[in-house]
Amino acid sequence: MDAGKGVGMNTTKSQQLFHKAKELIPGGVNSPVRAFGAVGGQPFFVEYAQGPWIVDADGNRYVDYVCSWGPGILGHAHPRVIEAVKKVCENGLTFGAPTAGEVELSEIIRTCVPDMEMVRLVSSGTEAVMSAVRVARGYTGRDKIIKFAGNYHGHSDGLLVKAGSGLMTQSVPDSAGVPEDYAANTLTAVYNDEESVRKLMEENNGQIAAIVVEPVAANMGVVPPKDGFLKFLRNITEENDALLIFDEVITGFRLSLGGATEYTGVHADLHTFGKIVGGGMPLAAYGGRRDIMSCVAPLGPVYQAGTLSGNPVAVTAGITTLKILMEDTGIYERIDRRAAKLEEAFRETGLSVNRAGSLLSAFFVPGWNVPERKETVPEAKEQERRAEERNVENYEDACRCDRQAFADYFHKMLAQGIYVAPSQFEAMFVSDAHSDELIDRTCEAIRKSIKA
Repeated sequence: MDAGKGVGMNTTKSQQLFHKAKELIPGGVNSPVRAFGAVGGQPFFVEYAQGPWIVDADGNRYVDYVCSWGPGILGHAHPRVIEAVKKVCENGLTFGAPTAGEVELSEIIRTCVPDMEMVRLVSSGTEAVMSAVRVARGYTGRDKIIKFAGNYHGHSDGLLVKAGSGLMTQSVPDSAGVPEDYAANTLTAVYNDEESVRKLMEENNGQIAAIVVEPVAANMGVVPPKDGFLKFLRNITEENDALLIFDEVITGFRLSLGGATEYTGVHADLHTFGKIVGGGMPLAAYGGRRDIMSCVAPLGPVYQAGTLSGNPVAVTAGITTLKILMEDTGIYERIDRRAAKLEEAFRETGLSVNRAGSLLSAFFVPGWNVPERKETVPEAKEQERRAEERNVENYEDACRCDRQAFADYFHKMLAQGIYVAPSQFEAMFVSDAHSDELIDRTCEAIRKSIKA
């Protein structure tokens, strides 16, 4: 395929579809960020995708760095995955009964992530995290959990919360329709801030069931953990007889084949996976230590069920995708290297960039478009201080960014046939289908879009 058509592209069909969709679907979309609310304009409607390309209803082609928000690590419509899915569909779409594929996928997950001694398959990341939190409460007999501002764990009632007037308070609902009592047992700390966690633990001594964390945050833009932060969480949970839950719905099998534990060297008690684990189909998983997972029904008293859990079509897509990742050990090196080239291009424009493997975010931090002055030696410390101020290490840092500047950048990239996430607070994903040539073309588009 050629590059996107760029400026002046026809979007008539997408506009018509969006107009009709708004009459039938809230906001015209089935997930809010798709509405382009953060960047303005109207979304395009996808007709099909192949490799690194996505094609809209009007035939416009874009190089896709959203990758369906993460699962497209191999690119779109990988031939082996499509062939396997077509074949299994001939046997039926759903049975509501066990299949051999569920056992095979669970075994692959445990092989890649040995901490996942037992696995339960579900249908979405929201369901996986909600269930893991329930298991933690059931296992510990405690009600309260600690999460971090800017970490998104799905839209279940007890996790849709934000910090109150202070940094470390009991949270209030972050969505209409969620009773305050549902969120009362969710405490919010500051990502990468050990003291905020320590204070919550002390104020709620003996009441914390678990800390749930994105080991590499990817929902306030990409924000890696500071050195020692995850190890601190591991230690403080053990000291307080609480559990540590890694939410790897986005980062699982993308940072490495062994997940966050392999990538960071820190072990969690429970893990949640989505996106890649289902090969892009609606499938997710949670699991961990055998003694903890033995609390789940029918073995134990923690109830969780789902008619479509372990769906054979989704399971097949997941098995095939993970097998490809296991067979081709060079995939992770290739996508990390290509993401590093994009990082370099962003840095050349003056933006602050966070990258973890093949996912990255460029932040329009305050002063991003102010040229750096050449400093003399005595002013080196002041230069270092200003550089620190440009770092994005938590939700508050991310919220300082210039969202209008991001929106301008987004539309300039789209006009050049390159699709990035329509929000400052989402990640940019690189797939194995993004060739070096496309990466170079994207780097040039970045320089043009941001300097223009």
